[in-house]
Amino acid sequence: MNYFLIPRELRPIAEKVEAQERVSDADALQLYRSNDLNALGIISSAVRQRKNGNYATYILNRYINYSNICVLSCQFCAFAAKKRDAHAFERSIDDIVEAVRQALHLGVTEVHMVGGLHPSLKKAWYLRLLCELRGLDPNLHIKAFTAIEVRHLARRIFRMSIPDTLEVLREAGLGSLTGGGAEIFDASVRDKICRGKETAAEWLDVHRIWHGMGGRTTCTMLYGHIETLVQRVDHLRQLRELQDETGGFTGFVPFAFEPLTTVLAHIKPASAFEQLRNLAVSRIYLDNIDHLTAYWVSMGLPLAQVSLSYGVDDLHGTIMEEKIFHMAGATTPQELTVATLEQAIREAGREPVQRDSYYRHIGSPRPISSNGASPVEAELACA
Repeated sequence: MNYFLIPRELRPIAEKVEAQERVSDADALQLYRSNDLNALGIISSAVRQRKNGNYATYILNRYINYSNICVLSCQFCAFAAKKRDAHAFERSIDDIVEAVRQALHLGVTEVHMVGGLHPSLKKAWYLRLLCELRGLDPNLHIKAFTAIEVRHLARRIFRMSIPDTLEVLREAGLGSLTGGGAEIFDASVRDKICRGKETAAEWLDVHRIWHGMGGRTTCTMLYGHIETLVQRVDHLRQLRELQDETGGFTGFVPFAFEPLTTVLAHIKPASAFEQLRNLAVSRIYLDNIDHLTAYWVSMGLPLAQVSLSYGVDDLHGTIMEEKIFHMAGATTPQELTVATLEQAIREAGREPVQRDSYYRHIGSPRPISSNGASPVEAELACA
């Protein structure tokens, strides 16, 4: 690490990183308050290089938002709708299956699927959807449902415990959970931007349960709205603590808040500087999470490309269709080709490589561990 390019006040933190010592919450706060973006890039790149070398990954995936009908009314969300709203939608199983079938012809390895907390879709609907998607290709990885979707399914739809609900979903075809819904963990922030949503403890508990079943997930943070820097660090701390406990997070994916069409539209969007600083601090602090993803749908590809010099080792995927950020006002494309992603990675001086849903390089698979939890049979037979 070139200490000549690191200001004196940040050198003790850089020395910790070089010695592979854990940085403290106070260190993270100091990094967040630093305006020396160049120094943050140097320190975060040292972590990235140690963990992932010069590789930068991407995944061939297809996003599916199966419905935006939701019982909640989160203030930050422009995606959710009530059934009578003009922008409400609900895709049929046949429509979803056909969309994924077409994507499989393009080589996708993952379908990423989330929706709102639908009040009336039945248990059989969810299980049939998973079964039919799994029936398209047994190697297709189904990454679906946020922690709050799982809690909604368990309490209101399946009427089962969370562990049993997760096991039934897994038996029907679920491969991993998404990391969405974490927002900012601080209770006072959640009360203002997503009142009625699950608490931080409830979000963490769903992931803890799934990890205990041998499953893997990503984790996220929605930043750049009303949270303070202290509340950001607290959020990262809770993720790091759960990772210490379970080791079940594969990667961290922070999202900058899109305010354009929400009731929080008066909030100034996070600048490019702030997005790069947040990624760098996250990479330095989350020493036990191996991968950091720049979500190009939110950032735009040019800034995501620059982020490869700020601790990022993954540019997410081809996506093909995304509604949550675009309904909030994002103007980025909804699809990128492999050639475009690989060109962006090479221009940044990194080596592109396709990955699977667990961030493993395609062609060098490693088994995902399991604690051998007893399966609960799905109540809908797969054809």
